[in-house]
Amino acid sequence: MIVIGSDHGGYKLKEEIKKYLDEKEIKYIDKGTFSEESVDYPSIAKEVAKEVSTKKADVGIVICRSGIGMSIVANKFKGVRCANCYQEQTAKFARMHNNANMLALGADYITTNEAICIVRQFLATEFEGGRHEARVNLISEIEKENMK
Repeated sequence: MIVIGSDHGGYKLKEEIKKYLDEKEIKYIDKGTFSEESVDYPSIAKEVAKEVSTKKADVGIVICRSGIGMSIVANKFKGVRCANCYQEQTAKFARMHNNANMLALGADYITTNEAICIVRQFLATEFEGGRHEARVNLISEIEKENMK
């Protein structure tokens, strides 16, 4: 299950990504926003990250103008590894090497086609494990030490 959300700056791109997910018959939950009316991005990122953190969703996608604010908020949640990606290659390695479970996109810096390619790559890539497993485990240990 995928959970998706955007602020007003990412709304149009979110709607295009939803069309792609619908075409591919990929199930998702939309946590908002539902228009281009101004909203505070932390509220949306919180709702999406909460679903991933509690394992109600396997993957989250958040979209704002830059992707930065959304990724900062998402990474405040235990068990969330949100990567802000601007190209397919970074999405691939975010999953393969970092076992990222959330993707942040910056609507002002990528086209709809690029965004769909990034989403497709992110969803298609599996965690490689191996030498990366120990590093992801270190991230989890740091998280346990610092997130109460």
